[in-house]
Amino acid sequence: MVLDQRRLPGEVTYHTYTDYRELANGIRDMVIRGAPAIGVAASMGIALGVQNSKATSLGEMRAEFAAMSEAFAHTRPTAVDLFWAIERFKRRFEELARAAENDGAAGLERIRASLVAEAQLVHQERREADERIGRFGAELLTKNSSGMTRVMTQCNAGALATGGIGTALGVIRMAVEGGYRIEVLVPETRPYLQGARLTAWELHQDRIPLTLITDNMVGHFLRTGGVSAVVVGADRVARNGDTANKIGTYGIAVLAKENRVPFYVAAPISTLDLTLSSGDQIPIEERSAGEVTHLAGVRIAPDVRVAHIAFDVTPARFITAIITENGVAYAPFEECLARLAAITHHAAAK
Repeated sequence: MVLDQRRLPGEVTYHTYTDYRELANGIRDMVIRGAPAIGVAASMGIALGVQNSKATSLGEMRAEFAAMSEAFAHTRPTAVDLFWAIERFKRRFEELARAAENDGAAGLERIRASLVAEAQLVHQERREADERIGRFGAELLTKNSSGMTRVMTQCNAGALATGGIGTALGVIRMAVEGGYRIEVLVPETRPYLQGARLTAWELHQDRIPLTLITDNMVGHFLRTGGVSAVVVGADRVARNGDTANKIGTYGIAVLAKENRVPFYVAAPISTLDLTLSSGDQIPIEERSAGEVTHLAGVRIAPDVRVAHIAFDVTPARFITAIITENGVAYAPFEECLARLAAITHHAAAK
């Protein structure tokens, strides 16, 4: 059962998906969004597809599995967690297929059951990683002159975006649990309003004090608002630390540096893409013009040419630290991120 994020905060609606194609469409249409949550959803979707497969031979199941993987690969291009999940399931499928090669129907049933268990494991790992990110990040927060910790975030990197307690909001939640007096500044995040609709809704549900601001108030509050830190999530982090996140993040990072406010990225190891040397190589999604020209179905702009770049890349020089479940990375990021990623790879190999 999946919460439809498009309808929040006005309506709490859940969908139950029984076909992997429907779930892939749910990712594409932003019913489910947020890089880690997309990875979890793709894992569940592939497991669902294999579980429902009517294949009677390993060859048939392999062909169906390839089609499922391809369907999810064409949903959202920027979030690397999606492709991390697909590759993880491809490796697991091949391991299981080799073991089931001569076992007929019993082997196929083992593949079905094992991939469902793998999807459940991905979700469990996500929840555990969020909590570790939250603990590491909370240790970095400081209080301003009034004894308050005022944190600015961007877009939504909370439970809705991860399947756990969130990455950026996980840091905030763990700080609250640790006794910090927290206030969160939430930019609206045009044009999809993930800040106004989703982050504000999550914080309000948890009774964490917040102030919703328009995107063009960011500079004002970073200069005058006693902000202790900016904490954001990420959709993909390149080897050198360049980070893709929701459009507007780059501008916030530049303004944070100008005003000497620490800028932290909270992201799981699965969001690192160490195959890319810099953010220039990160694919950037462009979405429909209608999401800019219309608000809640009402046209707010004339019928003109529209650019709708969904993400931007923040160069590593504007990032104070990158918080992962394996620890905190500081510049030079390439060396530090590789070391933190190796911890997960070593554990997975055991």
